[in-house]
Amino acid sequence: MIIGIFCGSSSGSDGIYLEAARQTGRALAEQGIGIVYGGGRVGLMGAVAESALSAGGRVVGVIPRALADAELAHKGLTDLHVVGSMHERKAKMSDIADAFIALPGGPGTLEEIFEQWTWGQLWIHQKPCGLLNVNGYFDPLKAMIERMVVDGFMRRDHGDMLALSGDVGRILDHFRAYVPPPRKW
Repeated sequence: MIIGIFCGSSSGSDGIYLEAARQTGRALAEQGIGIVYGGGRVGLMGAVAESALSAGGRVVGVIPRALADAELAHKGLTDLHVVGSMHERKAKMSDIADAFIALPGGPGTLEEIFEQWTWGQLWIHQKPCGLLNVNGYFDPLKAMIERMVVDGFMRRDHGDMLALSGDVGRILDHFRAYVPPPRKW
């Protein structure tokens, strides 16, 4: 299994986020789960990669040429794909990953996980998605998802496609038991 990780290129303002990124990388590697991520060496992205590599894990990076040229690419990965654009990056990561987890991050992180979650709803793929809810970071989003369901903008089973937990083990349990919702328009 290879998990696509989306997370901040910043470390955030609280050390708890950096520690969660390190724990996530280590936990996935210790379970023999590979990682594909944005290829950066900084922030939470770099922490996930470094921890997984230190634990003997396989880590694949996918980075746009402009970021690689700015010397933001991690040089010690198992494999690094340099692509032309963010669109190509997301498509390549989607091709490689079996499932996706977002850790805290900014609008890019949300956009990336939302796209994969949407693709699952549209049956472009049937790959599960999760949010690692470190320090309650995604609690407001959890409330927004419930609002989307209650107000009739999303089916309940589509809302339930997105695992949300502060424990990466629980997210992995969700992934292992995941059955895509029925295809109905």
